[in-house]
Amino acid sequence: MAIDILHLVDRLETLVEQGRRLPLTSAVVIDEGTFLDIIDQMRISIPEEIKQAKRIEQEREQIIAQAHAEAARIISQGREDAARLVAEHELRRQAQEQAERMLDEARRQAQAICQGADDYAAEVLAKLSEEVANLQRVITNGLVTLGQRRKAQRDEEAEGPDAPRQRPGRPQAL
Repeated sequence: MAIDILHLVDRLETLVEQGRRLPLTSAVVIDEGTFLDIIDQMRISIPEEIKQAKRIEQEREQIIAQAHAEAARIISQGREDAARLVAEHELRRQAQEQAERMLDEARRQAQAICQGADDYAAEVLAKLSEEVANLQRVITNGLVTLGQRRKAQRDEEAEGPDAPRQRPGRPQAL
């Protein structure tokens, strides 16, 4: 999805660069339909990023819920097994020891499952956070570039029509 946003920003930049300049102004005439089409595509792409983040969060919640259910099942199974072992006096003592071991193991397994789910969710969310930060940088850079071009155009107009022209961010030829 990040590539789509970058591509759309590039298309906007190209549209402005290829636009027809109005004499004696910093204004550029661009195709309104193309511009609005690109903006609509951006509106579609950005919510998709948000939907993806929500979907990942839902998956994380589902994994955690499954881990808790599995832990409860393991603990319940351990208790049932422990209850079966308690038939006679000597077996009762042994059964209690076995039950404690099983409960400890069930708790360790449940904790490991929950930890694994949390680690996975944290990793996925960190990657998504990086992608969103990259998108923000691209958008900010695009806005800065457009601002620099506008300033350069105003500066060129202030210098007059015969002044040598230089594109923003590129050295002037000597």
